Amino acid sequence: MIILYIALGYSMVLLTVTVVNALTAPVLKNRPGISLAKSPRVSVLIPARNEERNITRCLDSLQKQTYKNIEILVLDDESTDNTPQRVKEYSSKNPAIRLVPGKPLPANWTGKNWACQQLSELATGEFFLFTDADNFYHPEAIENSIIWMQKYQLDLLSAFPQQITGTLMERLVVPTFDYILYSMLPLWLTLKTSFPSLAAANGQWLIFKTQTYKALGGHAAVKNEIVEDVEFSRLAKLKGFKILTASGRDLIFARMYHNAQQVWQGFSKNAFGLTGHHTPTFLILLTLMFLSQVLPLMTLWFSGLAFISALILATHMLIRLLMALKFKLPLWSGVFMFPASAFITILIGINSWKGYHSKSIQWKGRVVA
Repeated sequence: MIILYIALGYSMVLLTVTVVNALTAPVLKNRPGISLAKSPRVSVLIPARNEERNITRCLDSLQKQTYKNIEILVLDDESTDNTPQRVKEYSSKNPAIRLVPGKPLPANWTGKNWACQQLSELATGEFFLFTDADNFYHPEAIENSIIWMQKYQLDLLSAFPQQITGTLMERLVVPTFDYILYSMLPLWLTLKTSFPSLAAANGQWLIFKTQTYKALGGHAAVKNEIVEDVEFSRLAKLKGFKILTASGRDLIFARMYHNAQQVWQGFSKNAFGLTGHHTPTFLILLTLMFLSQVLPLMTLWFSGLAFISALILATHMLIRLLMALKFKLPLWSGVFMFPASAFITILIGINSWKGYHSKSIQWKGRVVA
């Protein structure tokens, strides 16, 4: 019984944070009451490895941006498919788009960080916007982001995209990591506090002032970090820079994975890194997820535990409903199948922890060391 009371207390904390974010979270789609003061050059930097399936939609949406003072650099990270050919088709017609051949991966670098570092060395903008080849964008995505940076004089702005999911595995797992963020961190605290523990970022939409990026040491400062976006946000807070993490709902869209295997491998690569590879914190997080979202479904059938179990489950259904409505996350699978989502996420988390320690995690044909 005491375990269920702990789970209930934890769930109530999550509900409180969820309500705060549902009412107040910064959403890039909503302009913060000012117009664009000036239009500094923005370098859109896209690492791409075997992305022929996604890169055309990404570049199509970037060409339709209302913000025109941009350059678009796409680094071909040793692709074995037709990614470079697809980019060349665009660069031959649009001088703002440039294909950059990637150099071989050095030791002690992750592939994405090395690709981003190379892109940054060629970029000429006053702002560096790092984004992913499997993203696509509303025409006002860049303009609204720069307005938010000007309004709050930000050094670093990040946004969590609206996730597009197709298969059941995607619908169960992909939104779960958004649920974790939106229920554990009031987003305005990323701006209002200086604590690195209250930092967050998403590498799918990460915008730096160029001088801030260089002052942080560029991607060389996080060269072997798997979750480099979160590390950048923590490092920025440590150095006193102003950051904000927002929702990219209705502006930035991502289809990260297309099948169960990609979901399993992709989140196994990243999950453990969300706590800075700190084992006690990570195991506590997984344990709390099990106690609050999986165990109550098991204890619901015991007469003496039925009420508190039902209360915990109802709390999480409300949490998921609020998030689905506010951030446009999957409704049916998110609200009514969350115990399955949590259970699969826990298994992925354990696999991520094991893979990190055994150095057995692979992504896109490379071992992630």
